[in-house]
Amino acid sequence: MNKTKRIKIFEILRENNPEPTTELVYSSPFELLISVILSAQATDIGVNKATALLYPVANTPGAIIKLGLAGLKKYIRTIGLYNTKATNILKTCEILLERHAGEVPADRTSLEELPGVGRKTANVILNTAFGQPTIAVDTHIFRVSNRTAIAPGKDVVEVENRLLKFVPDDFKLDAHHWLILHGRYTCIARKPLCGKCNIYELCEWKDKKSYVSV
Repeated sequence: MNKTKRIKIFEILRENNPEPTTELVYSSPFELLISVILSAQATDIGVNKATALLYPVANTPGAIIKLGLAGLKKYIRTIGLYNTKATNILKTCEILLERHAGEVPADRTSLEELPGVGRKTANVILNTAFGQPTIAVDTHIFRVSNRTAIAPGKDVVEVENRLLKFVPDDFKLDAHHWLILHGRYTCIARKPLCGKCNIYELCEWKDKKSYVSV
């Protein structure tokens, strides 16, 4: 895919959604961090339902530590892998208090030292909480990047690197959210809604015509 076509794609995505953001509900970098940790192999809707009950009670590292492991699990038990996530969240809260004065760090190295935080989660925090032009590649972004040929790659790291290289700077800050929303609601996995896709004409997926009537 050439640069001109990529620019046009992101112009269209921006026109249709000028201020994209995460669908996770949060009011602080710490709340976002906890929500993103919980969102691994879970839906944003499910996470929001759990945190709507959790955050009014505990939305700081100290408050969550006071809940204890059993107390925290009561709030997140509807979320997949909640046992492991609860353990990681408590350890993360301890590290935030011990090393970062209870604040979420704004650098990748410190974020990836937190239990339950990998490269993708760190990218989400850096982008959404701190306004850095990072791109977190999840299954949706991986699929859209490969299907459309915006930034094809064999794994998430390769796709991330190519997105950072090929996405024009004017669009880089919001690219993560545009691509994830496009993958979540239009370029879905099994039956992509090509007939309703606003970037259909620019997409280079060879099988797209098979889904126009879907």
